[in-house]
Formats: sequence, C-alpha cells, structure tokens
Amino acid sequence: MNKAKLKEAEETFIRRYPGGFSHPQMLALTKKHKVEKMKELAQNSFSQEAFGQAGAIIESMKKLVSQSSLISLFEKPKFRDCVNSLKDGEKEQLAHGLRGFLHGDQEQGFEQMTELLRTYKLAKWPLLTVYGIYYRPEVEVFVKPTTAKGIIEYFELTSLKYSPSPTFAFYKAFREEITQMKQAVHPSLQVDHAAFCGFLMMTLEAQN
Repeated sequence: MNKAKLKEAEETFIRRYPGGFSHPQMLALTKKHKVEKMKELAQNSFSQEAFGQAGAIIESMKKLVSQSSLISLFEKPKFRDCVNSLKDGEKEQLAHGLRGFLHGDQEQGFEQMTELLRTYKLAKWPLLTVYGIYYRPEVEVFVKPTTAKGIIEYFELTSLKYSPSPTFAFYKAFREEITQMKQAVHPSLQVDHAAFCGFLMMTLEAQN
C-alpha cells in the first residue's frame, strides 16, 4: 500500500472532521444511512440460533437488502424477485451458504451463495457481502465494485487484482488489505471496517 497517500488522506479527513467519526457531521451521516439500525437487524436476523428455517432467513436477507443504502436501487427489485421465485431446495442452499459464511466455513458458504445467485445472474459483490458488513462490521468488508477498484488503484494495493466475478480468494485478500490499512490510521478512524471503507470512499470522491 502507499502509506504516504493513506497518511495524507487521514490528515485531510481529520482536519475537515476533527474527532473523525465522532464529528457531528459523521454522526449525522451514520444516522442518515441507518447504520445502527441495519447492524441490529442483521445481528438479530442472522445469529446462529436464527438459522432454523431457511424461509425465515431468506425473508431476512430480502428485508436487509431492501433497506440497505449500500445496495443500488437497480439491484434491490431484482434480488427481491429472485428470492421470491426460489424453490425450497434453492432457499436451503442460499440460507446454508449464508450460515457458512457467517458462522462456519466462510469459503464454502461464499461459494454456495455465489453458485446459487449466478444461476439468476445476480452473483454481484454487493449482494454477497452486505450481510457480513452489518453482522460483523469490525471484521468483514463490503465490496462495491467501483470503490474497490478505486481503492486498489489509488492506494497502490499491488498484490490485489480486482475480479468482477466474485471469488472468496479476492474477498479474503481485500479484507486483509483493508485490515492492514485500518490499523495504520488514527484511532478515530478505526471504528470498524464499515466506517473505515466509508472514509476511503470519501477520499476517492475528493480526488475526482
């Protein structure tokens, strides 16, 4: 990573928002995007105990996608229509995949979800990573294609090569890079990965 660019971005952000994410404007932005509400929804809906019925998990996935500001208005209805049309076996596969991703074998769970959604041409990064960023925001990452590509290019993450087709290998490598970057900045920017990625996105927007 280009540590000089990261340090410059950090200083610019803190100069504009003293206190980092505790600054009133950042708190207002968090409230606007219903971040705490979405975290609570995910953590209540996708606990290990909640995975008793696939149908209920699918409904919770649909609800989270429909309410998340991270998912585009274009993808929301497509995902809704897709899950509404799933057969029981497909619901089991999708729910089992999410359970694996959040509570078991992450790679296997990610691939299960990807395989099912690929059938419906909906194997999109946001639709695969939105659950983790709300359920475990201090660990998981949200992959938004334009932002991920921008982060890789601007901060010179030379070990990463973006893949438009979701793979767990890229997800894991991207998460590791984000973790290292987050650990290198001021504590006020280390709230969790969700907030830190927001800081990176705002940095990229300021460059345009």
